[in-house]
Amino acid sequence: MKFYLGTNKANWLQKSTVPLFISHRTLKPIRTRKPSKVDWCLDSGGFTELTLHGEWKTSPEEYAFFANMYRNGFGRMQWASQQDWMVEDFMLTRTGRTLQDHQTLTVQNWLDLKRIAPNFPFIPVIQGQTTEHYLDHVRQFKDAGVDLRTFDTVGIGSVCRRQASNEIEPIITELHAYGLSLHGFGMKTLGLRKIAHKMRSADSMAWSFKARVERLRLPDCTHKAPRCSDCLTYATQWRNELLDSLPALALTA
Repeated sequence: MKFYLGTNKANWLQKSTVPLFISHRTLKPIRTRKPSKVDWCLDSGGFTELTLHGEWKTSPEEYAFFANMYRNGFGRMQWASQQDWMVEDFMLTRTGRTLQDHQTLTVQNWLDLKRIAPNFPFIPVIQGQTTEHYLDHVRQFKDAGVDLRTFDTVGIGSVCRRQASNEIEPIITELHAYGLSLHGFGMKTLGLRKIAHKMRSADSMAWSFKARVERLRLPDCTHKAPRCSDCLTYATQWRNELLDSLPALALTA
């Protein structure tokens, strides 16, 4: 498993020593794009956009345009997430649509993005609340002519809020057995310890939440902020400790 450190700081691309995961919403305001020193992946920013608006305001054409600009400007982009529709209950309430609607819209967005930018490294994302939901979404992609088993990476969405339960392990196990090479969005320590060996990659910003809630500040830090919730030194240390806690067989560079 390759682990990407989540951040909302664009300049970490030039400062970090570890792979990063950054949102389109973070990078869009940046006008000067300096080469990245590390591998990184692009998040579509869907959770925030759907929460704010109840729908996607960013068109596939606009998103594809900016994603290509980031790849050319920063370099070292590994892939970009498609514009998926999350299916947590509160999100369905926000959009006023059904889980099946969100799955259908996610498949359609994938088809739109590949029509607009057929050679760009977008990854498809599956959505669900249960194992059967996810498998049904895989079938929907297949019915649209997309065999997800042929992809190097397939994102699995709407999992970050169920990692403290026993739900995530059987879901990942089933999808892994089916032949999917999965990336987990917003993974937490507990979830990763259960299923990291069945994942291709994952990302997390849990370090920031931990520093903020626990009022953590490293003794050698000199930043003005009272806590290390935006601190690259702490974030890197948190990542290293997390990876040290995982089975060796689960890890890659």
